[in-house]
Amino acid sequence: MQIKPRQHLLEIWRATARHSFDDGKLVRGDTDGLSSVADAERLLCLLYPATEVPAFRLDQPDTTERDVLRALEGVGSRLEIPPNLVTALTQFMRTHTGPDDSPTFAGGHYFKPADPAAELTHDQSQLGVVDSYSMSVTLCLATLGFLKVYETTTTRPEVHKAVAELREATSTRLTAAMISLLRSFTVNVFDAESEQGRRLIEVIGQRRQSDRAVLQQFSRRFRPLRATIIESLTRGIQVDEAIRDESQLFECGWAWGIVRDAPQVTDLDVQVPGQPDGIADRLPYVYFTVVALDGIQDLFSERTLTLGLLDADQQKLAEALRLRWELSQQYWSAVARFGPDRWPLEDLPWQTTGLRLESEYFSLTVAAILVHDLIRRKATDDDLTRTVAVMERLAERGRITSRMTRRDPVIGLHNPGVLMPLAGSERSGGLLQWRMTDFSAQLLKRTVQLAALSRNIGAQDRLLRLAEQTFEHLWKRRIEDGEGTGLWDDVRTVYPDARGIGPRLSWSITERVTECLVAARNLYEQQPIRSPELAQLARELLSEATHLFGKEQLEASATADGSRSRAMRSIESRLDHARSLLDERPATAFALALPVLQELDPLAQARSAAAQEV
Repeated sequence: MQIKPRQHLLEIWRATARHSFDDGKLVRGDTDGLSSVADAERLLCLLYPATEVPAFRLDQPDTTERDVLRALEGVGSRLEIPPNLVTALTQFMRTHTGPDDSPTFAGGHYFKPADPAAELTHDQSQLGVVDSYSMSVTLCLATLGFLKVYETTTTRPEVHKAVAELREATSTRLTAAMISLLRSFTVNVFDAESEQGRRLIEVIGQRRQSDRAVLQQFSRRFRPLRATIIESLTRGIQVDEAIRDESQLFECGWAWGIVRDAPQVTDLDVQVPGQPDGIADRLPYVYFTVVALDGIQDLFSERTLTLGLLDADQQKLAEALRLRWELSQQYWSAVARFGPDRWPLEDLPWQTTGLRLESEYFSLTVAAILVHDLIRRKATDDDLTRTVAVMERLAERGRITSRMTRRDPVIGLHNPGVLMPLAGSERSGGLLQWRMTDFSAQLLKRTVQLAALSRNIGAQDRLLRLAEQTFEHLWKRRIEDGEGTGLWDDVRTVYPDARGIGPRLSWSITERVTECLVAARNLYEQQPIRSPELAQLARELLSEATHLFGKEQLEASATADGSRSRAMRSIESRLDHARSLLDERPATAFALALPVLQELDPLAQARSAAAQEV
């Protein structure tokens, strides 16, 4: 199934508007209002494409395109859509603000008690989580960019007042989310002889070398990164002094929430209320690290910088987050590619060190961090090709590109999903878990990102085929009727043997599919990969065609008539056009040169025949 970003995004918008708006007003569904994560994901399904795709812009009503207006009929008319979105966003900001006027980042119903007999308490549902911090960064940046343009297009005083209120609330939430991300970052130092140390050595050594040899390689490989972390102690990173000992192992990244004893951020010009104490253990999770990386990179996007969306305090926080962003990418990318031969990432499934879990989902999260790092440092062909192979294997093992067997346990990867205990959450009154059900959507997102990165025709072709297969799998999983029609997720449509599983509206999967379509649009906006071999052939064709055309022009003055003159002008125009495309689109230049040669040959034959007759 070919990915058609425009058509498919419009279908998602139509379904989202139908489900979430009534007479232009945002309505609550069965799964809404219980989690700041779900509420942010729902709004991003509309706002993310509207701010990232020029054809979907809603901040300038006079330029909104007709098919976009038809898709958003449930939100309002051309002039009503922007103010109705302002009202919906204001509703979100108010809903997720505490009694002390500080933003809240409740995980809500996304938290699951580890004890099946236990119920989620109100206090537990209000705990903040990295998913919410990261989603809030993306939502707030999209909102600020939307407001910056929209306020210049309206003169209505009540709208300007609403925009000003929303901008202030959004900026406050953005600062709070960035602070929370800073306080959720952690560096975990542990001894090689500890259980976690032995587990890490087993993962990166793959039982092919002695523990001592692996430890020595780790020490050498991570010496520069260790030095950077030690140097960063003066820049707010909290870490055990034992990291200075090269015999100690370490991990860095994001915990599930604000870590226990994390200091408050106080060196800002304007203090943000409500920096709650953390309860999370100092244990980095690859899943939450990926989530944080996705949100933080939006702080450095071209759009954020061009529109000047960050104030002075937020720029200071963004630089601090960027340091942690780079440390995490470098660490996990090095771990994923550790050793001279087979990568630990290629040894599926990935085994987490702190929690002793293993799943293809964790392999995908580590691969996602590797994708971030490959984009940052412009990957080599070898790194890219090996990562493509990992993605293809994950798609097969996840039964996306292969047949599901009878009573296949892999169905659990998609529903009910992978459960992950949140270390330290027992301090809230009972151990909590986090459930990940978006394996297919995450695979599609990383595949499209890799395809955009690839400059190798073979690798990109494999990635595009995988992306189309994964997208077809996901598109079939839309809910066909009832609550959430046209949205996600109904696993039974692709896995008919899955029993006891019904349709379940998931804003998490819906939002990630929306992200994938925006990423696919950006991929198609790029110039196609240039083939050096084809460029050389096209150059040779054009050289010959230009020479023959010049020769034909020598005779044109003596024999020219109207039709011949027009034909010659047409040939000249096509040759000029083909020559202009030679560097960027050599295949197109090749295709344009061939008909010119085919037209010139009969002319040359006719002249030759005429000369012989004379």
